[in-house]
Amino acid sequence: MASVPAEPPEDAVGSTAPPEGEAAWAYEVAHPDADQDLAPVVGKNLRRLRIQRGLSLERLSKASGVSRAMLGQVELGQSAPTINVLWKIARALDLPFSALISNSAGAGTRLMRAPQAKRLTSHDGRFASRALFPFDEPRRVEFYELSLKAHSEERADAHPPGTMENLVVTRGTLEMEIGADHHLLTTGDAILFEADKPHVYRNVGAEDITMYLVMSYAEEVG
Repeated sequence: MASVPAEPPEDAVGSTAPPEGEAAWAYEVAHPDADQDLAPVVGKNLRRLRIQRGLSLERLSKASGVSRAMLGQVELGQSAPTINVLWKIARALDLPFSALISNSAGAGTRLMRAPQAKRLTSHDGRFASRALFPFDEPRRVEFYELSLKAHSEERADAHPPGTMENLVVTRGTLEMEIGADHHLLTTGDAILFEADKPHVYRNVGAEDITMYLVMSYAEEVG
């Protein structure tokens, strides 16, 4: 999945500007209900990709805006980062989001059972993402199931140039903020947009939103 000034307090929306100091580290950690099985996978991938690029934790911290302490904990598999933190790291490494949560497996038919699904959440548990595709083959397209609780929002940083998002709402009412533009989507509505600018998913209704997202990259990834 964003730094936008003058955000409202956390009790008004699902995502807010992170605090400073020790509180910032706590903000970067995922909600306790997050899938902890992903922590070692993300840690292994982060360390490998960081070393491949010759980056120290300090340099990656400055490039991503994620604290050095948090990056260290993620690499050790001791902390489950939020979706927003993973997006910031992926952006700093110039990689797709999926590169950090990839767990290689065999080719062929892949059945991904719902109970075994790996889900990533925001720090407050209001936003969740489930990957609906395997990561071990080169691709330009990724498919996600997203959920956003009532009266919450999730802010996303700009993705690499050429990235497109195609989103369909299957339940609830979504306000999509893309740069300076605002679009209201109700159940069954879909939107296609260039995702190389900051964007916001905002639930303006009283029920949780379920939506499905197809991300298309300009270049093959994986």
